[in-house]
This record gives sequence, C-alpha cells and structure tokens, in this order.
Amino acid sequence: MDNGTALDNGAVPDNGTAPETAGDEVLRPHAEQQYAAELALLAEHDDRPRPPGWRLSPWAVTTYLLGGELPDGTEVSPKYIGPRRLVEVAVATLATDRALLLLGVPGTAKTWMSEHLAAAISGDSTLLVQGTAGTPEEAVRYGWNYARLLAEGPSERALVESPLMRAMRRGMVARVEELTRMPGDVQDSLITLLSEKTLPVPELNAEVQARRGFTVIATANDRDRGVNELSSALRRRFNTVVLPLPESEADEVEIVARRVAQLGRALELPEAPAGLEEIRRVVTVFRELRAGLTGDGRTKLKSPSGTLSTAEAISVVTSGLALAAHFGDGVLRAPDVAGGIVGAVLQDPASDRVVWQEYLETVVRDRPEWADFYRACREVS
Repeated sequence: MDNGTALDNGAVPDNGTAPETAGDEVLRPHAEQQYAAELALLAEHDDRPRPPGWRLSPWAVTTYLLGGELPDGTEVSPKYIGPRRLVEVAVATLATDRALLLLGVPGTAKTWMSEHLAAAISGDSTLLVQGTAGTPEEAVRYGWNYARLLAEGPSERALVESPLMRAMRRGMVARVEELTRMPGDVQDSLITLLSEKTLPVPELNAEVQARRGFTVIATANDRDRGVNELSSALRRRFNTVVLPLPESEADEVEIVARRVAQLGRALELPEAPAGLEEIRRVVTVFRELRAGLTGDGRTKLKSPSGTLSTAEAISVVTSGLALAAHFGDGVLRAPDVAGGIVGAVLQDPASDRVVWQEYLETVVRDRPEWADFYRACREVS
C-alpha cells in the first residue's frame, strides 16, 4: 500500500483517472494503488516498445502479472500463477485492435487478471461496467442527466458518460465484468463499439471515436445460473482466452496462501504461513471433490453441485483465520476451517449432504493424519 493521501470520499477525479493513493482506512485499494511502487519501477526500467496509449510495454505488463526480477535486483511479485503463454496471448491481444474475453469457471481469477491488466496498461482499473440481469443499455453506451435534459434539451452537458465512453475518449482500457449475465440486447450494444471503435450519439447528431489505446476486457463464465449466451456476432469481436483452474495442488496452495496473506494483512489477522498445513488440506478437499477422484487415483468420488473454486478456498481460509485470531490462539487449526468447508460443499442441502458424508466417511476417516479434521467436520456436520 502506498503512503500518499486518499481522496476523502473515494471518488474518481473528474479527469477520469483513478485516485492516486489509498490510505490505511481503505479496505481494498485498487491494483494501481496497491502496486504503485512496482508499476513505477517497471516503467523506469522498461525500454521496450510500448503500444500507443500504454504505460508499459507488453513485456513489462507480463512481468507485472507473472512476477520477475528487474535489472536492479528488485523482485516483482506475481499477481497471477498460471501458464505464461496464456498471459502472453492476453497481453498481445490487447496490443491489437481486438477486445479480450477472459472465459472460465468461477474462481479462475478472471476479474483479478482483468483488473491488473487494466492497471498495468492504463494506470486505471476503475472504468468498469458490472454485468447483472438488470444492467441497462445506458451502462454500456451513455445516459442523460434528466434535470438538464428537461431544462436544456439534448446537449453535451446533459450527457452522462458510461465507463466505456470515458475509456474511448481517453484511450484507456474499459472492463466489463460478468458479460454473460447481461441481457442479450445489452450485450449486443457492444458490437458497433468494438467493430467500428465508434459510439454514435444520434440525439446530438454526433459520435465518439475511440482514441488509440482504447480496448475492452470482458469476463464471463458458463457455469453459473442466470447466464445469457453471447451472440456469434459479439463473440467474433473478442479474442477469447480460457483461464483454467490451477494445474497442480502446489500451484493452488501457493495461490491461496498468497491471497490469504494479503487479505490477512489488510484485516490485521495472523500470518497465513502459520496455517499452511490447513491451507493444503482445504485445497486437497476441494480438488478431490472437484475431480471426483482422490489424489492417489484410487477412489472415485461423487462431486457436489458447487464449483469449489480457488476463490472459495481463499474465503474458507480467511474466515478460519478470523476464527483463530478472535476465538483461538491465533494459529489456524482444523476446527477453524471445518465449518467453512462444510458450508462451501453443501450448496444443495439434500444432494450435497450425501456427497459430503460419503467423502467424510470413506476418505477423511481413513487418513490417520486427518483425525483432528475428521472430528471437527463431524461436529459441524
């Protein structure tokens, strides 16, 4: 976290740039605030070609995301742990005139990656449209200040810019979260914007043409309920990168440990490494139930209805740390995570309870080193 002063009301300045700093009272700083020092050092050492409007070169953006060492020996922390080639494809896509669609099941760091890409490329990750079933077309295109509209009629002063319009005018990255949750007609309002890089404003007999550097990063998944399929016309406007679940248990443990440590510091909870064994156990349970197979490949399992994603594992461990800090001795133990795991697994109380009880009695009980975890889960189950 940087050491500057935050805007008292947390608002974005009128010039469209994100607040430069975040004080200690901010629960979750934007990526460009939290990692301002790393971004500044990368820019200082970055002597490679930068696409128009970019603050860093594609090489530096990739280094920011995956981590690495700068010429002066400074370590850049990894923000994403996964295949390097996927990140390179995503960054290269944004260096062209194509928009980027990050696709994957819940919990594969789609939002996390889109935020850090925007922070590294534009220095501002706040130009965001959150997709929901109730997202109106105005959130994608533009709206009106109706008091001015009634008083003055259609005018530039009465126009209310959407985040995408601001990004077009300033040559920056705009983000669209959960694109498939938006109604189909709202989704399709992106087609002209992405293909022509122009946003018509017929009420003013005008248009907004995107400046160089403008692009869109969208995220979507096809596993949750309430998903609206993208039209083929809209899909063609995106280059799609599918983000996988962590390939190995070690990778997933590292991801969970890193994120829990960051969240724990923000919440002033005990350090995550004190409970690394419990983190590994949570990850093992989630991976085995997701795969429908134990880690040794010997026992087939039924899978629950939930996704049991890495993000949910992070939530379980963070909640466990809070229990350990406020109602225990500060060390993460089996009883601290048992309740969170059971709650994550039992999304459908009827069918998932059968799955969980079978896993508990046929797998967990037969692992002597998991005796404390078995007892804790039996208590809360």
